[in-house]
Amino acid sequence: MSLEADLLVDRRRLRRRLSFWRVVAFFAVLLAIGAGAYVALGKDVLKAQTSHIARIKIEGFIGDQKDNLKLFDDIAASNAAAVLVTIDSPGGATSGGEALYNGLRKLSEKKPTVAVVDGLGASAAYMAAIATDHIVARRTALVGSIGVLIQFPNVAGLMNTLGVKLEEVKSSPLKAAPNGFEPSSPEALAALGSVVNDTYGWFKGLVKERRGYDDAALATVSDGRIFTGQQALDLKLIDAVGGETEALDWLAQEKKIDKTLPVKDWSSDEGLGNLGLTHMAAAMVLDAVGAKELAGILRHGYPGATGALDGLVSVWHPQIEN
Repeated sequence: MSLEADLLVDRRRLRRRLSFWRVVAFFAVLLAIGAGAYVALGKDVLKAQTSHIARIKIEGFIGDQKDNLKLFDDIAASNAAAVLVTIDSPGGATSGGEALYNGLRKLSEKKPTVAVVDGLGASAAYMAAIATDHIVARRTALVGSIGVLIQFPNVAGLMNTLGVKLEEVKSSPLKAAPNGFEPSSPEALAALGSVVNDTYGWFKGLVKERRGYDDAALATVSDGRIFTGQQALDLKLIDAVGGETEALDWLAQEKKIDKTLPVKDWSSDEGLGNLGLTHMAAAMVLDAVGAKELAGILRHGYPGATGALDGLVSVWHPQIEN
């Protein structure tokens, strides 16, 4: 046999071996992907089908709630016996709080729910808490801040100093007013105030209905203040002082739920990532004037943030001074 023929045979043999190992590698990858999917989905299926107490967490700034609403539907369809809603949030967008309230009320029609305020349950976060069947808060937790606000910077004075003037053509005096680039007219502020007051009245109505207040009691708790857990208990903003243990005891006593059932965390894939260029620019301005804490909130969000500070907000934070 010639040298060329030997090389040709060896080449064909090598090619067959390479093809064999390529096929083996391909099926190995498929097997690994299948095994990973089975493990991931298998855990979810097992969690959904075995009896347990579901735990969901509401933390950080409350923004868009699409993923959480889907999560609530999944829990409602699962074999969870009850739901613990742990809350540590200053609130956030009022529309986000509304979505949470409606979603948790819908979930509460399917499963017993109890809220546990671990550190902070204010504004839109308190709106979420009152959607559950029972509220427990730590003795030193901060609860309340029932109210609505809208904030915008007014840089008209700075623009005058720099010799900059905003020119605009609009369909009516109240279109895009107030805009922060010129002194706000009384009419514009009044129009904005009517929006805030309408939403504030709606928020107070939820609290009145869910907590059983008369008008006098409602006025005491709805002036925007926060309260400690003990004060909140005295004012009937919450039902008990404590933590998860007390929440489980209530489920056992009032809802006949076996409190020895495993507590399993359910979570959505919500995360950061949709802060726009406007907020990044605003963060740079806040950095420049020394308000670094607010700049950090705008740049990075509160933990778990999915929205920004545009529009009506129901949120609590301490006054920041330079």
